[in-house]
Amino acid sequence: MRTGAPRLAEYYDPDPCVAKVGLMDRASAQSVPASVAKEAAKREKALGVAVLASYTVGEYDIVMLSAKESDGLETWLREDGYRIPRGASAALRPYVRQGMKFFVAKVNLGEQAKTGVAYLRPLQFAFESPKFMLPVRLGMLNAKGPQDLVLYVLTPQGRVETTNYRTVKIPANMDLPTYAQNEFGPTYKALFDTQAARDDYRAIFTEYFWDMSWCDPCASDPLSADELRHAGVFWLDAAAGRGSPPVMQTRLHLRYTRDSLPEDLVFQETPDRQNFQARYVLRHRWRGDATSCSAAAGIWRRWRGGRSTKR
Repeated sequence: MRTGAPRLAEYYDPDPCVAKVGLMDRASAQSVPASVAKEAAKREKALGVAVLASYTVGEYDIVMLSAKESDGLETWLREDGYRIPRGASAALRPYVRQGMKFFVAKVNLGEQAKTGVAYLRPLQFAFESPKFMLPVRLGMLNAKGPQDLVLYVLTPQGRVETTNYRTVKIPANMDLPTYAQNEFGPTYKALFDTQAARDDYRAIFTEYFWDMSWCDPCASDPLSADELRHAGVFWLDAAAGRGSPPVMQTRLHLRYTRDSLPEDLVFQETPDRQNFQARYVLRHRWRGDATSCSAAAGIWRRWRGGRSTKR
Protein backbone atom coordinates (compact mmCIF):
# COMPACT_ATOMS: atom_id res chain seq x y z
CA MET A 1 0.00 0.00 0.00
CA ARG A 2 1.76 3.12 -1.24
CA THR A 3 -0.73 5.48 0.37
CA GLY A 4 1.02 6.83 3.45
CA ALA A 5 4.54 5.85 2.39
CA PRO A 6 7.31 8.37 3.16
CA ARG A 7 7.32 10.91 0.34
CA LEU A 8 10.11 12.72 -1.50
CA ALA A 9 9.13 16.07 -3.02
CA GLU A 10 11.32 17.88 -5.54
CA TYR A 11 11.32 21.59 -6.34
CA TYR A 12 13.31 23.31 -9.09
CA ASP A 13 14.39 26.95 -9.18
CA PRO A 14 12.57 28.64 -12.07
CA ASP A 15 14.33 30.12 -15.07
CA PRO A 16 15.19 33.67 -13.87
CA CYS A 17 14.50 34.96 -17.40
CA VAL A 18 10.88 33.92 -17.20
CA ALA A 19 8.52 36.19 -15.30
CA LYS A 20 6.75 34.56 -12.40
CA VAL A 21 2.98 34.28 -12.54
CA GLY A 22 0.98 34.10 -9.70
CA LEU A 23 -4.35 1.08 -1.27
CA MET A 24 -4.73 -4.90 -2.29
CA ASP A 25 -6.71 -7.09 -4.12
CA ARG A 26 -8.44 -9.13 -1.63
CA ALA A 27 -8.30 -12.85 -2.24
CA SER A 28 -11.78 -14.38 -2.31
CA ALA A 29 -12.18 -16.78 0.58
CA GLN A 30 -14.25 -19.90 0.16
CA SER A 31 -15.17 -21.81 3.26
CA VAL A 32 -14.28 -25.49 3.16
CA PRO A 33 -16.13 -27.78 5.58
CA ALA A 34 -13.77 -29.29 8.15
CA SER A 35 -13.41 -33.04 7.80
CA VAL A 36 -11.89 -34.48 10.93
CA ALA A 37 -11.18 -38.19 11.24
CA LYS A 38 -12.04 -39.98 14.47
CA GLU A 39 -8.41 -40.44 15.43
CA ALA A 40 -7.69 -36.79 14.82
CA ALA A 41 -10.72 -35.82 16.91
CA LYS A 42 -9.45 -37.96 19.79
CA ARG A 43 -6.02 -36.41 19.50
CA GLU A 44 -7.41 -32.87 19.50
CA LYS A 45 -9.61 -33.61 22.50
CA ALA A 46 -6.64 -35.01 24.41
CA LEU A 47 -4.60 -31.89 23.64
CA GLY A 48 -7.48 -29.55 24.45
CA VAL A 49 -7.47 -28.10 20.91
CA ALA A 50 -10.55 -27.62 18.75
CA VAL A 51 -10.55 -26.83 15.01
CA LEU A 52 -13.39 -24.31 14.68
CA ALA A 53 -13.14 -23.79 10.93
CA SER A 54 -10.84 -24.34 7.97
CA TYR A 55 -10.51 -22.31 4.79
CA THR A 56 -8.47 -22.03 1.64
CA VAL A 57 -7.76 -18.38 0.90
CA GLY A 58 -5.68 -17.88 -2.23
CA GLU A 59 -2.36 -19.60 -1.57
CA TYR A 60 -3.03 -20.15 2.14
CA ASP A 61 -4.64 -22.97 4.09
CA ILE A 62 -6.24 -21.42 7.17
CA VAL A 63 -7.47 -23.02 10.37
CA MET A 64 -9.21 -21.33 13.28
CA LEU A 65 -8.34 -22.88 16.63
CA SER A 66 -9.35 -22.67 20.25
CA ALA A 67 -7.31 -24.21 23.04
CA LYS A 68 -7.67 -25.07 26.70
CA GLU A 69 -3.96 -25.55 27.41
CA SER A 70 -1.02 -23.78 25.86
CA ASP A 71 1.16 -26.91 26.06
CA GLY A 72 -1.44 -28.84 24.11
CA LEU A 73 -1.67 -26.09 21.50
CA GLU A 74 2.11 -26.06 21.06
CA THR A 75 2.11 -29.84 20.59
CA TRP A 76 -0.76 -29.69 18.07
CA LEU A 77 0.95 -27.00 15.99
CA ARG A 78 4.28 -28.82 15.91
CA GLU A 79 2.73 -32.17 15.00
CA ASP A 80 0.81 -30.50 12.17
CA GLY A 81 4.00 -29.19 10.61
CA TYR A 82 4.12 -25.62 11.93
CA ARG A 83 7.65 -24.50 12.73
CA ILE A 84 7.62 -22.99 16.18
CA PRO A 85 10.41 -23.09 18.78
CA ARG A 86 10.40 -25.28 21.84
CA GLY A 87 8.82 -23.53 24.78
CA ALA A 88 6.40 -21.51 22.63
CA SER A 89 3.64 -22.44 25.07
CA ALA A 90 4.90 -19.72 27.43
CA ALA A 91 4.07 -17.07 24.81
CA LEU A 92 0.74 -18.74 23.94
CA ARG A 93 -0.41 -19.05 27.56
CA PRO A 94 -1.70 -15.45 28.10
CA TYR A 95 -3.89 -15.69 24.98
CA VAL A 96 -5.27 -19.10 25.96
CA ARG A 97 -6.17 -17.75 29.41
CA GLN A 98 -8.06 -14.84 27.79
CA GLY A 99 -10.10 -17.28 25.72
CA MET A 100 -8.77 -15.87 22.45
CA LYS A 101 -8.98 -17.84 19.21
CA PHE A 102 -5.99 -18.54 16.96
CA PHE A 103 -5.75 -17.79 13.24
CA VAL A 104 -3.12 -20.09 11.73
CA ALA A 105 -1.94 -19.97 8.11
CA LYS A 106 0.09 -22.46 6.10
CA VAL A 107 1.29 -21.89 2.52
CA ASN A 108 -0.35 -24.20 -0.01
CA LEU A 109 2.33 -24.57 -2.69
CA GLY A 110 -0.13 -25.97 -5.24
CA GLU A 111 -2.46 -22.98 -4.87
CA GLN A 112 0.50 -20.59 -4.79
CA ALA A 113 1.68 -21.87 -8.19
CA LYS A 114 -1.74 -21.04 -9.65
CA THR A 115 -1.43 -17.37 -8.69
CA GLY A 116 1.32 -16.76 -11.24
CA VAL A 117 3.31 -14.60 -8.82
CA ALA A 118 6.60 -15.45 -7.14
CA TYR A 119 5.81 -13.76 -3.83
CA LEU A 120 3.24 -14.41 -1.11
CA ARG A 121 0.38 -11.95 -1.11
CA PRO A 122 -0.54 -10.37 2.25
CA LEU A 123 -3.25 -11.93 4.37
CA GLN A 124 -6.21 -9.83 5.47
CA PHE A 125 -8.44 -10.83 8.35
CA ALA A 126 -10.77 -9.20 10.83
CA PHE A 127 -11.66 -9.99 14.41
CA GLU A 128 -14.16 -8.53 16.81
CA SER A 129 -13.03 -7.61 20.28
CA PRO A 130 -13.97 -4.97 22.83
CA LYS A 131 -10.24 -4.30 23.10
CA PHE A 132 -8.60 -2.08 20.47
CA MET A 133 -5.34 -4.05 20.46
CA LEU A 134 -3.00 -6.15 18.34
CA PRO A 135 -1.36 -9.34 19.71
CA VAL A 136 2.13 -8.93 18.25
CA ARG A 137 4.29 -10.75 20.78
CA LEU A 138 3.54 -14.11 19.17
CA GLY A 139 5.48 -12.87 16.16
CA MET A 140 8.66 -12.91 18.22
CA LEU A 141 8.62 -16.68 18.77
CA ASN A 142 10.99 -17.26 15.86
CA ALA A 143 12.63 -13.84 15.95
CA LYS A 144 16.43 -13.72 15.79
CA GLY A 145 16.72 -9.94 16.12
CA PRO A 146 14.71 -6.72 15.94
CA GLN A 147 11.45 -6.88 13.99
CA ASP A 148 9.69 -4.20 11.99
CA LEU A 149 5.92 -3.70 12.02
CA VAL A 150 4.02 -1.28 9.77
CA LEU A 151 0.35 -0.73 10.64
CA TYR A 152 -2.33 0.93 8.53
CA VAL A 153 -5.29 1.81 10.75
CA LEU A 154 -8.57 3.09 9.26
CA THR A 155 -10.95 4.90 11.62
CA PRO A 156 -14.00 7.16 11.22
CA GLN A 157 -12.85 10.09 13.37
CA GLY A 158 -9.21 10.79 14.22
CA ARG A 159 -5.57 9.77 14.49
CA VAL A 160 -4.70 6.49 16.20
CA GLU A 161 -1.97 6.10 18.81
CA THR A 162 -0.85 3.49 21.33
CA THR A 163 -1.83 3.82 24.97
CA ASN A 164 0.92 1.65 26.48
CA TYR A 165 3.91 2.92 24.47
CA ARG A 166 5.10 6.33 23.31
CA THR A 167 3.66 7.40 19.96
CA VAL A 168 5.72 10.12 18.25
CA LYS A 169 5.85 11.66 14.79
CA ILE A 170 8.84 10.73 12.70
CA PRO A 171 11.01 13.82 11.96
CA ALA A 172 9.73 15.20 8.66
CA ASN A 173 9.39 18.27 6.40
CA MET A 174 13.12 18.77 6.13
CA ASP A 175 15.43 19.43 3.17
CA LEU A 176 17.70 16.64 1.95
CA PRO A 177 20.89 17.07 -0.11
CA THR A 178 20.28 16.55 -3.83
CA TYR A 179 22.60 13.52 -3.97
CA ALA A 180 19.89 11.64 -2.03
CA GLN A 181 17.62 11.82 -5.11
CA ASN A 182 18.39 8.25 -6.21
CA GLU A 183 18.97 6.98 -2.69
CA PHE A 184 15.78 8.01 -0.94
CA GLY A 185 14.97 4.46 0.18
CA PRO A 186 18.30 3.88 1.96
CA THR A 187 18.26 7.47 3.25
CA TYR A 188 14.88 7.05 4.93
CA LYS A 189 15.88 3.63 6.25
CA ALA A 190 18.96 5.18 7.90
CA LEU A 191 16.80 7.96 9.37
CA PHE A 192 14.35 5.44 10.82
CA ASP A 193 17.17 3.20 12.09
CA THR A 194 18.62 6.14 14.01
CA GLN A 195 15.30 7.22 15.50
CA ALA A 196 14.31 3.69 16.56
CA ALA A 197 17.67 3.04 18.23
CA ARG A 198 17.59 6.45 19.93
CA ASP A 199 14.31 5.47 21.60
CA ASP A 200 15.61 1.99 22.55
CA TYR A 201 12.99 0.40 20.26
CA ARG A 202 10.28 1.44 22.72
CA ALA A 203 8.48 4.09 20.63
CA ILE A 204 6.02 3.71 17.78
CA PHE A 205 6.32 6.30 15.02
CA THR A 206 3.53 8.02 13.14
CA GLU A 207 4.57 8.21 9.48
CA TYR A 208 1.26 9.33 8.01
CA PHE A 209 -2.17 10.54 9.02
CA TRP A 210 -4.68 11.83 6.48
CA ASP A 211 -8.33 12.27 5.68
CA MET A 212 -9.08 9.84 2.83
CA SER A 213 -11.59 12.24 1.26
CA TRP A 214 -8.72 14.26 -0.26
CA CYS A 215 -4.96 14.41 -0.60
CA ASP A 216 -2.88 17.36 -1.82
CA PRO A 217 -0.10 16.54 -2.08
CA CYS A 218 0.66 12.91 -1.35
CA ALA A 219 2.65 9.98 -2.71
CA SER A 220 -0.41 8.50 -4.44
CA ASP A 221 -4.14 9.04 -4.71
CA PRO A 222 -6.26 8.30 -1.61
CA LEU A 223 -7.95 4.93 -1.43
CA SER A 224 -11.14 4.71 -3.46
CA ALA A 225 -14.48 3.72 -1.94
CA ASP A 226 -14.11 0.17 -3.31
CA GLU A 227 -10.57 -0.11 -1.93
CA LEU A 228 -11.75 1.10 1.46
CA ARG A 229 -14.54 -1.50 1.50
CA HIS A 230 -12.05 -4.25 0.62
CA ALA A 231 -9.81 -2.99 3.42
CA GLY A 232 -12.63 -3.56 5.92
CA VAL A 233 -14.27 -0.15 6.28
CA PHE A 234 -17.64 -1.57 7.24
CA TRP A 235 -19.20 1.81 8.07
CA LEU A 236 -18.71 3.22 4.56
CA ASP A 237 -22.04 2.06 3.12
CA ALA A 238 -23.92 3.40 6.12
CA ALA A 239 -22.47 6.83 5.34
CA ALA A 240 -23.42 6.71 1.64
CA GLY A 241 -25.10 9.86 0.40
CA ARG A 242 -23.53 12.03 3.07
CA GLY A 243 -20.60 13.37 1.07
CA SER A 244 -16.98 12.25 1.34
CA PRO A 245 -16.28 8.96 3.14
CA PRO A 246 -15.57 9.53 6.86
CA VAL A 247 -12.32 7.58 6.84
CA MET A 248 -9.03 8.61 8.45
CA GLN A 249 -5.87 6.61 7.77
CA THR A 250 -3.00 6.35 10.25
CA ARG A 251 0.28 4.65 9.35
CA LEU A 252 2.37 3.54 12.34
CA HIS A 253 5.86 2.04 12.20
CA LEU A 254 7.50 0.14 15.04
CA ARG A 255 10.82 -1.66 15.44
CA TYR A 256 10.96 -3.84 18.51
CA THR A 257 12.72 -6.69 20.29
CA ARG A 258 11.57 -9.24 22.84
CA ASP A 259 12.84 -7.05 25.66
CA SER A 260 11.56 -3.70 24.36
CA LEU A 261 7.97 -4.87 23.82
CA PRO A 262 6.79 -6.64 27.00
CA GLU A 263 3.10 -6.05 26.22
CA ASP A 264 0.89 -6.33 23.15
CA LEU A 265 -0.03 -3.07 21.46
CA VAL A 266 -3.15 -1.30 22.76
CA PHE A 267 -4.61 1.60 20.73
CA GLN A 268 -7.00 4.47 21.01
CA GLU A 269 -8.60 6.79 18.48
CA THR A 270 -7.86 10.42 19.33
CA PRO A 271 -9.78 13.58 18.34
CA ASP A 272 -6.69 14.83 16.48
CA ARG A 273 -7.47 15.47 12.78
CA GLN A 274 -4.33 17.44 11.82
CA ASN A 275 -2.92 15.92 8.63
CA PHE A 276 0.69 14.73 8.70
CA GLN A 277 3.03 12.88 6.35
CA ALA A 278 6.69 11.87 6.40
CA ARG A 279 7.68 14.32 3.66
CA TYR A 280 11.20 15.29 2.62
CA VAL A 281 12.31 17.89 0.08
CA LEU A 282 14.97 18.18 -2.60
CA ARG A 283 15.61 21.70 -3.91
CA HIS A 284 17.39 21.95 -7.25
CA ARG A 285 19.19 25.21 -8.06
CA TRP A 286 18.84 26.84 -11.47
CA ARG A 287 21.86 25.76 -13.53
CA GLY A 288 21.07 27.41 -16.88
CA ASP A 289 22.70 30.43 -18.52
CA ALA A 290 21.28 33.57 -16.96
CA THR A 291 23.54 36.11 -18.75
CA SER A 292 20.80 36.92 -21.25
CA CYS A 293 18.61 38.12 -18.40
CA SER A 294 20.66 41.31 -17.79
CA ALA A 295 18.75 43.45 -20.31
CA ALA A 296 15.41 42.26 -18.99
CA ALA A 297 16.62 42.91 -15.47
CA GLY A 298 17.59 46.47 -16.36
CA ILE A 299 14.18 47.12 -17.88
CA TRP A 300 12.56 45.70 -14.72
CA ARG A 301 14.66 47.98 -12.47
CA ARG A 302 13.87 51.10 -14.52
CA TRP A 303 10.16 50.24 -14.52
CA ARG A 304 10.33 49.92 -10.75
CA GLY A 305 12.22 53.22 -10.46
CA GLY A 306 15.36 51.52 -9.26
CA ARG A 307 18.97 52.26 -10.08
CA SER A 308 21.51 49.93 -11.59
CA THR A 309 25.06 50.06 -10.35
CA LYS A 310 27.88 48.24 -12.15
CA ARG A 311 30.26 46.31 -9.94
